[in-house]
Amino acid sequence: MADEKEITHRGCIIPPELYYDIDNQVWFRVNDDGTVTVGATDIGQARAGKMINIRIKKPGRFVQKGKPVASLESGKWTGPIPADVEGEVVERNEDLFDNPELINEDPYGRGWIARIKPSNLERDLKDLVTGEEAVRLQKEYIEREDVNCREERAQISKKFYK
Repeated sequence: MADEKEITHRGCIIPPELYYDIDNQVWFRVNDDGTVTVGATDIGQARAGKMINIRIKKPGRFVQKGKPVASLESGKWTGPIPADVEGEVVERNEDLFDNPELINEDPYGRGWIARIKPSNLERDLKDLVTGEEAVRLQKEYIEREDVNCREERAQISKKFYK
């Protein structure tokens, strides 16, 4: 992670340097090369449960703002990962096709989903939250939805990784 202190609330990791779509529990990291990495948050993966399948747009595909860059399937949830940053998919995490549970194990690291070359990053970042505001809103979400990532991780481990 960056220089900022990693925040944990009810066992859920909230890196303050990332940009977030709170409603969909998706994170975005602006990379040094100008691309943006997209992934599911720790909160999102905990609520969904063990990931069992993933579909990700192929590199070269253009994804409109708000349209899915990927879709995830777990034992109790199926849904889209929206591209809140519009642009061309330049890379997808091929490891997820054989090991979708990497999203559960390391959502901000090895469990990233795709990299996008944004067409209008400045515009798109305005619709996302970061820093202290993101941490505050994520904590509110955790409380409102009664999420405990530590407990969810333990349940996933017990159920699926015996």
